[in-house]
Amino acid sequence: MPLDPTLLLIYITVFIFGLCFGSFFNVCTDRLPRHESIVTVRSHCESCGYVLKWYDNIPLLSYLFLRGRCRKCHAKLSIKYPLMEAVTGALFVLIFVFHGISVESVIWCLASGALLTISVIDWRSYEIPIGLNYFLLALGLIHLVTDLKNWPDYLIGAVSVSLLLYIIYLVSKGRAIGGGDIKLMAVAGLLLGWKLCVFGFLVGCITGSIVHIIRMKVSRADHMLAMGPYLAFGLYLAMLVGDRFMDWYLGMLHM
Repeated sequence: MPLDPTLLLIYITVFIFGLCFGSFFNVCTDRLPRHESIVTVRSHCESCGYVLKWYDNIPLLSYLFLRGRCRKCHAKLSIKYPLMEAVTGALFVLIFVFHGISVESVIWCLASGALLTISVIDWRSYEIPIGLNYFLLALGLIHLVTDLKNWPDYLIGAVSVSLLLYIIYLVSKGRAIGGGDIKLMAVAGLLLGWKLCVFGFLVGCITGSIVHIIRMKVSRADHMLAMGPYLAFGLYLAMLVGDRFMDWYLGMLHM
């Protein structure tokens, strides 16, 4: 069945917006771990300090036109930049494919970009910047206001997983779980509600366990596990198909 031209145009527009936001999230992955401003400092080459012009900052296209190198010093640029832009665009489109045009879709898109940023930073540094959790908190409050009739689900969600993680944190004296993961699941619960939060947490834990065991076997990766990327994957999947999965699962229970 051919795709409706209007719908195709919407998806292309959403993808372009995703590329633009992906470019911003790229800046966040570079600067937040170094505690640098993401607003006042202009984009520049990390090798020579060359301040990028507007035409050097066109998402995806600038990287392709410059063949992945700085315009001035010709230093090779990381493939992370176009890859993250393209992935963000794809994440945005998938949200709209599954949920259509709505305020919730916009909130999910912004949240998915933040989760992708968290994944990259935590994978590199085992740290989740508090600013990204504040951003998710703001999105959660906006979502709560747009769905006030279900407010208990969101408030319960804020403690449904984070409280358990906090107990584990206290018992293990911080060795089993990080404070950033606790805060992430608290704001995610407020954003998604307790059902989707629990779903995302379980998916993240299962995925993290499987992938990390494989990594330790294949590449002898360190036993230290960055949970952020796996929790982010689970939470994104919860936003994407969590409701459908829960409806299917509850339907199976009542058969």
